[in-house]
Amino acid sequence: MRRFALLAGAGMTLGLAAPAAAEDGFWDRLNALCGQAFEGELLRAPEGDTSFEGQALFMHVRACEENRIRIPFVVGDDLSRTWVLTRHDDGRIELRHDHRHDDGSDDDVTMYGGFSPSEGGPHGRIFPSDDQSNTVIPGSWPNVWMMEVHPGERFVYFVQRLGTERAFRVEFDLSETVDAPPAPWGWED
Repeated sequence: MRRFALLAGAGMTLGLAAPAAAEDGFWDRLNALCGQAFEGELLRAPEGDTSFEGQALFMHVRACEENRIRIPFVVGDDLSRTWVLTRHDDGRIELRHDHRHDDGSDDDVTMYGGFSPSEGGPHGRIFPSDDQSNTVIPGSWPNVWMMEVHPGERFVYFVQRLGTERAFRVEFDLSETVDAPPAPWGWED
C-alpha cells in the first residue's frame, strides 16, 4: 500500500510538472519561427463567407519577446490583423486578435481571444473565448480558437463556434519560408 501511495504521489508531481513543460514546448516552437514568414491556404470558412477566397495568405512571426510573440496574419493587401500571444507567470498563454485600420488606429472589433488552459501538448493550444471577447463581439462566448505548430510541416490556425458548423481553418506551410510581408498597419517599422 505504501508503494502505491508513493507512486501516486510521484504521478501527481509529474502531472503538475507536465503542463509547464508542455507550455514551454509550444512556446519554444513558436519562438523557433521568429523572423520567418510562411504562405498559407484557406481550408475552411463559414458558409457564405468569401472574404478570404482567392487571397494570398501569409503569417509572419515578426516580433518575439520573452513573454510576447506577435504574428501578423496578412490577407491579400490587408495588413490589419496580428495575433498577439502573451505568456503569463502562471504558465497560461493568452491569445488576442489585434485588428487595425490602415491608418493604424484600432478597429472597433479588436483584442478579442482568450487564455489557454494550463494543460496541453507541445504542438498546440486551445483558447476559449473570454468575457473581454464577448464584450467586443457579443455572442462570441462559444468560440474556441486553436493554434498548432508542427515544426518543418505546418502551422494551423482554427476557430470553431461550438455547437454550430461555423468554423475557419488556415494552414501555413512551415517547410518553406517566403519573403516577409510589409509591416502591419499601426506598426512603427
